[in-house]
Amino acid sequence: MIQKTSDKIIDFFNIAVMIIASLVCLFPFINVIATSLSSSNAITSGKVTFIPIEFNLDFYKKVLPDPSMLQSLKFTIYLTIVYVFLALLVTIFAAYPLSRKRLRGRKTLTIIVTLTMYFSGGMVPSFLIVQKLHLLDTIWSLILPGLINTYYLIIMKSFFTSIPESLTEAAIIDGCTEIGVLFKIVLPLSMPVLATMALFYAVQRWNSFQDALFYITSPERNPLQLKLRAIVLANQVNDRSDAEAMKQALNTEGLKAATLVYATVPILIVYPWLQKYFVKGMTIGAVKE
Repeated sequence: MIQKTSDKIIDFFNIAVMIIASLVCLFPFINVIATSLSSSNAITSGKVTFIPIEFNLDFYKKVLPDPSMLQSLKFTIYLTIVYVFLALLVTIFAAYPLSRKRLRGRKTLTIIVTLTMYFSGGMVPSFLIVQKLHLLDTIWSLILPGLINTYYLIIMKSFFTSIPESLTEAAIIDGCTEIGVLFKIVLPLSMPVLATMALFYAVQRWNSFQDALFYITSPERNPLQLKLRAIVLANQVNDRSDAEAMKQALNTEGLKAATLVYATVPILIVYPWLQKYFVKGMTIGAVKE
């Protein structure tokens, strides 16, 4: 089939826009990598753009052996794994009943759940609840308050709804329980959306630091992003405006960049493993009832 000239123009325009958007997103990260691999003199003189100047690994030699950074990395990996597992489990158990047409009050419950996307109790009530439950300075204060994301719940519910009702009805006629239908039929068919939601939940937890800032006091329970925030704040320019203060701030830019790369690369490694499920999960999950 011969493609029309107008279609070719539209395709070219779409590709050009996507390339430009990708470069806009990619260039800042390339700059951070280049900064982390450049010398302090090159950073101070403003020579670093997208290629390392006076290549060296001095900043990584300071970041990687740091015991506190390694502890934060281990804790964040453990926290993310536990959080993703529990978040997926709870989201599945909430989304599956809401996707079944035979559930009484299903539409009312869906509306109530959707309202939580727009209204919340607020920061102070959330802190008081965590405090009253004696969860302060525990890993559970970073897991339980944000265990379900309503938007992800709706996507998973829509995916479950797209699975033919005849499959589940046939299984129930054959004597399968609802739990059996969920684990033996629905979940095996839902790998795309499960992988997509796992990725979303992992990125959400990995990049969060505000809850740890409120709830965590022990250094050994500081997530990596909170550690990164502490490093950035510790190296900000103080009240002095002299040349020495400015030079010191510029020299620490490389350390900040190395820490950013250190905190970003682990979560980026996850993407290639889940990429084949990502588009399919989002597309099918968007099907409306």
